Amino acid sequence: MTDQPTSILPGSGRSGFGGSEPGDTRPTRRPLTWNGGTDVGLLILRFAVGGTFFAHGMQKVFGMWDGPGVAGFARLLDRFGYEQTTTLSWVTGIVELVAGAFVVLGVVTPLAAAALLAIKINAVLVKMASGFFIASAAGADAVELDVVLGLAAAALIFTGPGRIALDNGRTWHRRPAPWGVLALIVGVAAGVLVFVLLRTPV
Repeated sequence: MTDQPTSILPGSGRSGFGGSEPGDTRPTRRPLTWNGGTDVGLLILRFAVGGTFFAHGMQKVFGMWDGPGVAGFARLLDRFGYEQTTTLSWVTGIVELVAGAFVVLGVVTPLAAAALLAIKINAVLVKMASGFFIASAAGADAVELDVVLGLAAAALIFTGPGRIALDNGRTWHRRPAPWGVLALIVGVAAGVLVFVLLRTPV
């Protein structure tokens, strides 16, 4: 027998109750790091976003897959109140082709995604009064798809393309946040300027 007090409470050793810090018995967690799963996820996102825009560009420029072609898309822009619609139709189609392909490949991804965002800003602004859901009476005039594609493009502006991309190792890939903010400003400004300067409210 000893004269030392005994206790089953943690930290109640020789210095008494609370005299020492309890040991941390939680399992050690692996620190959060970039991983291959993130790269694969971003690659899939790039194919979904960039591939969809690229297909839309093919519809506008070449009339493929029942697309409107340049003339048909120009008539649609005219209905929405835009001016210089033939030129704007060509520019929109070519931007969707080039920027869409760049997003898929991961080339200058922040600026390419910002260009796609600018297009979707205009699409949402001119169609938002029609309604949100494609499954509603608005049909193709609803903004559901435009919102999803625009926000996905905005996400890629900040995340970058991941390591499975031609941008791997570039400055904007290693420091995506400041480049993302700059690209976002450029994309939003371009979209708003086109909407304000090249459109007459209908």
